Amino acid sequence: MSVDAPPARTLREGQTARIRIWDRETEAVRTVHASAETLFEAPNWAPDGRLVVNGEGALWTLPSDGSAAPERVGAVGLPDVNNDHVLSPDGLTVYASANDWHIWAVPLAGGEARRVTRDDGGLHFLHGVSPDGSLLAYVRLDPVGENWWASATIHTIATDGSGDVALTTHPGPADGCEWTPDGEWILFNTEQFSPGTAQLARVRPDGSDLERLAADERVNWFPHVAPTGDTAVYLSYPPGTQGHPGDLPVELRLVSTAAWGEPRTIVELFGGQGTINVPSWAPDGSAFAFVDYPLR
Repeated sequence: MSVDAPPARTLREGQTARIRIWDRETEAVRTVHASAETLFEAPNWAPDGRLVVNGEGALWTLPSDGSAAPERVGAVGLPDVNNDHVLSPDGLTVYASANDWHIWAVPLAGGEARRVTRDDGGLHFLHGVSPDGSLLAYVRLDPVGENWWASATIHTIATDGSGDVALTTHPGPADGCEWTPDGEWILFNTEQFSPGTAQLARVRPDGSDLERLAADERVNWFPHVAPTGDTAVYLSYPPGTQGHPGDLPVELRLVSTAAWGEPRTIVELFGGQGTINVPSWAPDGSAFAFVDYPLR
């Protein structure tokens, strides 16, 4: 079954994409770049202080202090990408999901892109890189039947494309899989325990000890643990939200990794899709980046 990728997202009339940073010490939010032309999404934070985002089907970098505008990464041979991209631990490579449904390895400094995943009939959406840089965690979709988007399982694969392993077997939906900094768990969101409402869960990298972390009436996506390991941020949608759409009033919630059932809202914003799809903490855990999309 051939599945066409959607076009890159664009801003609505009167809308702005704001790349923003939340400071952990002060809890202040500052804007480092705003664009009324390009819909930027999904910040990563590189060890050298740059942010990596996507927009218009390309990867871009910009200084996290906002001192310069975004610049395109010169990726040779890379198809248009979506908002699933994660940096290697050394910050030299960005792994990205492209609109050919494959995962690609891209030199952050620019150069020839390399396709990681193989033609195995699945659709591959990257979300995590192991702390040692050897494995990728991704969401696999198999386009069979009318409701194939509702079928999603968590997999790991080596960065050379070998050793694909399914960690979950429930048809999902599941998404947002990434390692904790100590490598002991892979966090993700899933409807396995609460059909129709995404909640946070974790599983060991070998597929054992699947565990629901917490649940409430809201729809919760994309858990990201800080490099310090003691706290996490995630995206929280209003009750009843289906999937992870854009252009809704949403919350960013902070929670201790020792008490997942006790989150607190730290930012209320207009956004959702594109806001915080990928790991976005600063390397020292002092801040994280996100994108909102206010309308005039």
